Amino acid sequence: MVIRVKLFAMLRQQAGWRERSLHVSEGSTAADAWRLLTDEFPVLLGATASVRFALNGAYGGPADRLHEGDELAVIPPVAGGAQGLRWLAISPDPLDARLLADLRAKVPTSADGALVLFVGQTRDSPGTHAPGQEEAARDVHGQAVEALDYEAFDEMALTILDAIASEIEQRFGVTRLAIIHRTGRVAMGEASVVICAAAPHRAAAFEAARYAIEELKARAPIWKSELFADGSVWLGAPARTGPPAEEAAT
Repeated sequence: MVIRVKLFAMLRQQAGWRERSLHVSEGSTAADAWRLLTDEFPVLLGATASVRFALNGAYGGPADRLHEGDELAVIPPVAGGAQGLRWLAISPDPLDARLLADLRAKVPTSADGALVLFVGQTRDSPGTHAPGQEEAARDVHGQAVEALDYEAFDEMALTILDAIASEIEQRFGVTRLAIIHRTGRVAMGEASVVICAAAPHRAAAFEAARYAIEELKARAPIWKSELFADGSVWLGAPARTGPPAEEAAT
């Protein structure tokens, strides 16, 4: 299918065009279209952490689905904006060393004296099975985990990650934050989630990273299945619907 893509300001200048058609596959997202653009125009790749997407004239997210004839505008940083950064993503792509280096380079500024980078990775010992998975857990008892499989409600997950980032800004004053989670099969030892927080002082950066991973695991609609040689088991507990203080007040 064909969509229209618009670039502005520095992106337009770097690519050498303002508007053009782009052929994308059925089911593609804004992030998929951006990957096609950066593959063709590598000069744009450095803007990945800071761009925002607008779909048919309204701000959206990287997981927004595209349809025939849609207009996708890629929005670079705007004049007068805050000196913050939110890099939020649900991605099927590996969270590899290149991504970690990119986070290390782009999340902190010269005003930040601390950068906390948390990487959650696959381990071979089983976790706590979800309610209703008792029989499946018995079937694989004593076996080692061979891989994980993640499924996400992408759009809702990104909305919740954005809410968590706002809570982190309010609670700890941290405005430069990345939360990136894998979907699909994740092999043993590979990263499934990365949190990166930058702040002038280490205490705030540590608190922000800890809050991000704890709240993501408690609230984001992301599901994990452990894969064994003889079966699989879903993990988890009922989702918490808001931040800790809200739930305690009810």
